[in-house]
Amino acid sequence: MKLKNVLLVAVVGMMALTGCSRVEPGNVGIKVNLLGSSKGVNAEELGVGRYFIGPNTQLYTFPTFQQNIVWTKSAAEGSENDESITFQTVEGMSCNADIGLAYHLQADKIADIFQKYRKGIDEITDIYIRNVVRDAVNEVSSTLEVEAIYGRGKADFIDSVEANVKAQLTPDGIIIDKISLIGNIRIPSQVTAALNSKLEAGQRATQRETELREAQAQAAKDVAIQEGKSKQQIILANANAEALLTEARAQAQANRLLAQSLTANLVRYEQIQKWNGVLPQVSGGGTPLIDMRN
Repeated sequence: MKLKNVLLVAVVGMMALTGCSRVEPGNVGIKVNLLGSSKGVNAEELGVGRYFIGPNTQLYTFPTFQQNIVWTKSAAEGSENDESITFQTVEGMSCNADIGLAYHLQADKIADIFQKYRKGIDEITDIYIRNVVRDAVNEVSSTLEVEAIYGRGKADFIDSVEANVKAQLTPDGIIIDKISLIGNIRIPSQVTAALNSKLEAGQRATQRETELREAQAQAAKDVAIQEGKSKQQIILANANAEALLTEARAQAQANRLLAQSLTANLVRYEQIQKWNGVLPQVSGGGTPLIDMRN
C-alpha cells in the first residue's frame, strides 16, 4: 500500500512538473482556456515565473524587448524561403526589395493583442505584420516613378512606408521602431541600364556645365588682369607726359627769361669778355679785302 502511494505521488509529481511552463524575463505570458464558454476569451496575463498549465489551457509568451526581423530573398538570412517583398511603381514597373523591421510590443496591451489576433508572436509577425508592411510598400510605391524609388527618393519612399505602418499598428500596441531597405532595390535589368545611362548623361552634362563655368570664370579673370594692366599703363603714360610737360614748361620759361635778358649792353659785354685781344686779320664787306697784318 505504501509502495502504491509512493508511486502515485511520484506520478502526480511528474505530471505536475510536465505541466509546468515558464515565463522568461523580458516576456509576458498569456494563459488561455481551450475548453468551455470562455475559450480563448478571458486570457490571463502572467508575469515572469513558472506556472502549471493543465491539459485544457495553453500558455503563449510575448517578448517586450525589441524584435528584429528581416524578409529577404537570400536563404542565408532570415528564412530559408524567399521572403522578399515585390511591389509596383506608378508606371506598373515590378520591383523587389529586402525589408528589415524593428518593433516591440507595448507591455500593457499584450492581452489585447492576443485577443485581437489569437496567435502567438511568430504568427503575428510572419502573417499580420508582414501583410501590413507589404501593403504599405505597394500603396506608397504605386504613387512613385521607378526613378524616384531607385534613386534619390529611396529614403523618402521607405520613410513614407514606415509612417503608413505606424499609423496602422501603433493603436494595437505594436510599436514600429524602424523599417529599412536591405541592400539595393531590384528592378529589371533593362531599366537599370536605362537609368544608369541617364545618370551618366546627367553627370556628363554637369561636368560640361562645370567646365563652362570654369572657362567663363578664367576669361573674366583674364579680362580683369588685362584691364588692370591697361590702367597701370595709362597711369604710367600720364606720369611720363606730365613729366615731359613739366620739363617743356621749365625750358620755355628759361628761354623767355633768357630772351628778356638779351639787351645790347649785355651782348657787348659778352663779346668783350670773350675777345682775346687779337685784331681781325682781314676785313671785308663792301670793300675789297685788305691784308692788315703789316
